[in-house]
Amino acid sequence: MARSISQPQAVAKRESVALRGCVNSATSPDMDWIDLAVILAALAVGGILTLPALARAPLWRAALTPLASIIGSGFLVLGPILAISYGRWAPLAMAALCVAAYALGGAVRANIARRAAGPRTRAEEALDRAASWVLAFAYIISVAYYLGLFGAFALERTGIASDISQRGLTTAVFLVILVTGWTKGFAALERMEQVAVSLKLAVIGGLLAGMATVFATASGPASPGLTDAPASVTGWAALSLAFGLIVTVQGFETSRYLGAEYDPATRNRSMRLAQIVSTAIYMGYVLLLTALFDPSHMSMSETAIIALMDQIAPSLPLLLILAALVAQFSAAVADTGGAGGLLAELTSDRIAPRTGYALLAAFGIALTWSADIYAIIAYASRAFALYYALQCAIAARGHWTEARLPALWYSALSLTALAMALFGTPVEGG
Repeated sequence: MARSISQPQAVAKRESVALRGCVNSATSPDMDWIDLAVILAALAVGGILTLPALARAPLWRAALTPLASIIGSGFLVLGPILAISYGRWAPLAMAALCVAAYALGGAVRANIARRAAGPRTRAEEALDRAASWVLAFAYIISVAYYLGLFGAFALERTGIASDISQRGLTTAVFLVILVTGWTKGFAALERMEQVAVSLKLAVIGGLLAGMATVFATASGPASPGLTDAPASVTGWAALSLAFGLIVTVQGFETSRYLGAEYDPATRNRSMRLAQIVSTAIYMGYVLLLTALFDPSHMSMSETAIIALMDQIAPSLPLLLILAALVAQFSAAVADTGGAGGLLAELTSDRIAPRTGYALLAAFGIALTWSADIYAIIAYASRAFALYYALQCAIAARGHWTEARLPALWYSALSLTALAMALFGTPVEGG
């Protein structure tokens, strides 16, 4: 069982964090200039995202949903996990996760195109129904993941953060979502999506700008460069850990369920766009993080990124906390609605959506109190990996009589995703 770092340990780790190459005033760039770069970049990205031409563009609007899911909570926890676990190989591990996600997305795109082309075989339909059941279950776990991080980030600067208080707050938010969905539905809360994505991307723009400014202006004998720290996990442990992190780069499958709003070609193009944008963001983030910070001084805690960004600019921690709260809540609402809708569809309305919300809340609260966030991440990764294994199997079956080479490729992907589902392991905190 994975475990979170205790609060006293986290404080001790936080005090020891120092920027590589920026450990004293002689080498540190002026904090005011970094703050200015952060704020200007965030405003610029936010301004671009609110331009009417972009906001109304069908391709961008279709990309918002998968992008919101991909660049979510995973962005906040993944950097320190990779840096501590893989050391100098962290950027390569990040690239491997993004490549794997893009390949799995290719199977989903192939299934979108085939579904639009005409009737599918009975085997494809049966696999698709099984995949939908798995996805409903994966959504249930992912909501516990989102809200667990919501609780951790909400209490980060309060002085009362502990396992009990975080889980208590997570439980309270579960109940708020349940009551809202049970009594009024999610229409009002779902309008937050575009605002949440724009805010999140604006903050990420500020974060990357601040880190890039420090990297570009730091000098001296210890000036930043890619870390030479060794990996703390190797061999099979490193591979199984990567399997357990696939959930942090997933979310692209949401394009599969936007058929009422967008045609197949738009959904496929928007999924590619979302995955390319998210890959660029993730790679820039991990490269800068490993260049600026010594992994041995990082803590394996849910909110480790806050302590690190404290060293970049005073404005960043509060911006990250705000973006995290909005992103986690909106993602939890979206997945709760998705799970309720899928359960109703799969049972021909024998399980009504609001009954599905109740089941989700009950399971999510039980999971919140029985497992820590890293175990929940691994559980969610396994559930989504099984979903992608089934999607790849659908693509393989659909191509089998027409194009054997793609069919073999999707079969290999299906087996790889199945291995992720079977062998993914959680991070060990501490």
